[in-house]
Amino acid sequence: MKIDRLIGILSILLQEEKTTAPELAERFEVSRRTINRDIEDLCKAGIPIRTAQGTGGGISIMDGYRMDRTILTSKDMQVILAGLRSLDSVSGNQYYSQLMEKIQTGSSKFISGRDSMLIDLSSWYKGSLAPKIEVIQGAIENRHLIEFKYYAPSGESNRRIEPYYLVFQWSNWYVWGWCLDRKDYRLFKLNRMDRVGETDKEFACRNVPMPDLSNEKIFPGGIKVKAFFTPDMKWRLVEEFGPHCFTEADDGRLLFSADYTDMENLVTWLMTFGAKAEVLEPVEARNIIRRNAEETLKIYGGLA
Repeated sequence: MKIDRLIGILSILLQEEKTTAPELAERFEVSRRTINRDIEDLCKAGIPIRTAQGTGGGISIMDGYRMDRTILTSKDMQVILAGLRSLDSVSGNQYYSQLMEKIQTGSSKFISGRDSMLIDLSSWYKGSLAPKIEVIQGAIENRHLIEFKYYAPSGESNRRIEPYYLVFQWSNWYVWGWCLDRKDYRLFKLNRMDRVGETDKEFACRNVPMPDLSNEKIFPGGIKVKAFFTPDMKWRLVEEFGPHCFTEADDGRLLFSADYTDMENLVTWLMTFGAKAEVLEPVEARNIIRRNAEETLKIYGGLA
């Protein structure tokens, strides 16, 4: 159908900087003359399309063109605004709020219903996150290196990286970039970064691979865990691992089974339950917790 083809051509022109009539004709399996007529129809509809002949020529939409929001449905607009509000929750400037105002101007009748989705990406750290995100965003746009002090389990270090992506995953913010010190791509958690600054040193953009954010890559497992938990801890197990991570024993206790990635994190997690958890496996975790308890008792045991 012609209308489907017109929408398809408009979509291509909005996404690509330039195309040609032969390319469009091949893609939609019509003649070049048909494509030329379609372009004329789009121009008559008010789409500012520019054509250029000769080497380097082609078909494109004029710079600065703003798509008529009536192309979008009310539901589309609600989803767009929900996304912008989520970004505004960690913004260090007024850009996203101003963009929302532009979209909403004169749209009160078009945007029907009330908000049904509210997303806050800042968690407890908005005060420290927003400035870091703003600096990193600016460096990505300017293709400038960033430098920062990084705190990791292996120790503290000063890093310089080529930043490429800001990532929100697992309830935390990260920056993905090429680390000049490690000569490899790394994912850095923003909450572990301090004194984040954009340098004036430019870098040439690499052919950057997307970070592998799959659970299997980041949390590979390998440590088989079995532990008993008291019944009143069921809510925490469900919240953190889902309702199928345990079975109920005859005495009412919850027998928890899962794979864990890191022994240190496992022990730390188990100890947050205090006496409400008894680890069965691995034996190493059980021994570490016993030693920690003995050392803690030495500190507090003499107090009245």
